[in-house]
Amino acid sequence: MKDMTVVVFGGSGFIGSHLVARLSIEGVRIIVPTRRVERARHLTYLPRVEVVEADIGDDATLRRLLAGRDAVINLVGILHSRRGMPYGPEFRHAHVELPRRIVAACAAEGIKRYLHMSALGASVDGPSMYQRSKADGEMAARSEPTVAATIFRPSVVFGPGDNFLNMFARLQKRLPVIPLACADTDFQPVYVGDVATAYTHVLFDPKTRHQVYELGGPTIYPLIDLVRLAGRYSGHPRPVIRLPRSVAWLQALFFEMLPGTPLITRDNLDSMKVDNVIDPAIESLTAERLGIKLTAIEAVAPHYLSPSEPFDQYRARAGR
Repeated sequence: MKDMTVVVFGGSGFIGSHLVARLSIEGVRIIVPTRRVERARHLTYLPRVEVVEADIGDDATLRRLLAGRDAVINLVGILHSRRGMPYGPEFRHAHVELPRRIVAACAAEGIKRYLHMSALGASVDGPSMYQRSKADGEMAARSEPTVAATIFRPSVVFGPGDNFLNMFARLQKRLPVIPLACADTDFQPVYVGDVATAYTHVLFDPKTRHQVYELGGPTIYPLIDLVRLAGRYSGHPRPVIRLPRSVAWLQALFFEMLPGTPLITRDNLDSMKVDNVIDPAIESLTAERLGIKLTAIEAVAPHYLSPSEPFDQYRARAGR
């Protein structure tokens, strides 16, 4: 384990920062490519972590990054894209073309281990562009026969630094009432530390090669309950109003027309046409099969959503 070198794409993001910190503790040497070093500066304080400024859109650069490494982890993902069929260009680039190029570089450099981040609900027939692109991304991850891919499909991930519960907490701090689309869609939120543990277990277990793991937390909640928890834990509980689908669609269209990253899009609404939970009727491989004791929202969220959140966020960015 201590002699292993792993390249982590998307390592400076929310999930990536927690995973890189965990791998560092385990004695792994980690390479984190990034377009802007300042975005990953918080990782440079961790032992055995090297942040490399690189353009991963260039195939030659990919091969140089991977030369002599032992494994690759790809956490790159986006939530929004321009529209298209079966999905828009941003989804195609990030979710399909990038993993295909990464595993091709793995094959060229003799790397036999690849861990890939997909999403619960990924399906070529899914109602959203996001879900369809994630499904094609899984096929891209398996496109090189010499590279053993393990795929993870998490539900929404929570923890210090997340953009899910924190977003709803911020909205309730600023707004007197929360108009909520898809309020009754079920989610099975999974703790970021449990996701990092799952990746770490799989990385060192050859029996997990070519497997798909669905990651969900111990409890299923309708979205409206998660919004209420975020408000209560942050000290700003607000009334939550269920929006009819037609009104939610107009709201999403309005946000798409605003400059910057939209709060919600029509494609997000399409994703929420189906519950984001592990189907008990299907015998999926899960975190429990890896021996992970799942962490409940109630055990973690009150601490990082509380008024002391800025300190907790600093600790999260530092990987502590």
